[in-house]
Amino acid sequence: MIKYLFQGDSITDADRRRDNDDNYGYGYPNLFAAEVLKNRPHEFEFINRGVSGDKIVEVYARMKEDIINLKPDYMSILIGVNDVWHELNEQNGVAVGKFEKIYNMLIEELLEELPNLKIIILEPFVLKGSGTERYYDVFRAEVEKRAEVAKRIAEKYNLKFVPLQDKLDEVSKDGDTAYWLCDGVHPSAAGHCLIKDALKEAVDF
Repeated sequence: MIKYLFQGDSITDADRRRDNDDNYGYGYPNLFAAEVLKNRPHEFEFINRGVSGDKIVEVYARMKEDIINLKPDYMSILIGVNDVWHELNEQNGVAVGKFEKIYNMLIEELLEELPNLKIIILEPFVLKGSGTERYYDVFRAEVEKRAEVAKRIAEKYNLKFVPLQDKLDEVSKDGDTAYWLCDGVHPSAAGHCLIKDALKEAVDF
């Protein structure tokens, strides 16, 4: 049985059930798992450990319990927007230098503990919306910096990288950003499907 772990913040969490690993929430993990399970019966086990509100430091802090102890064969991770958003709203974000340092530590330590783990890094993203428009220019610039870090880390460790910002910019160029990201951060059903499709293109099974 191939074990696949979804890791990240609220975009990944998507109201998953904490008491039932067969419930992946309403988001892209559920869509991705459903498609794979339909096409590859009895071959995969999926687990979602996304946690709403998480920044890179929280993912690192729970690495032992929520990644290493689960011993996944594959792990995808989408993290970075809260590192910006929490700074803008609460002055409790993670500066880009620290974001890169902790992200590097996370990946390096995971590969030391689980050398056969295949990691897929998803690009953090943002659009102008009800939750982001007040400081959108700064928000966008800072998220792009975290996206550059995510791509750099993927290249450093020879990991799969899933670009998402350009895809979202393209599909929302008519100005209806809420169709894809309800508040500029959290995906709609269509937005989650877009992420699912991009992730599917990146995995090697």
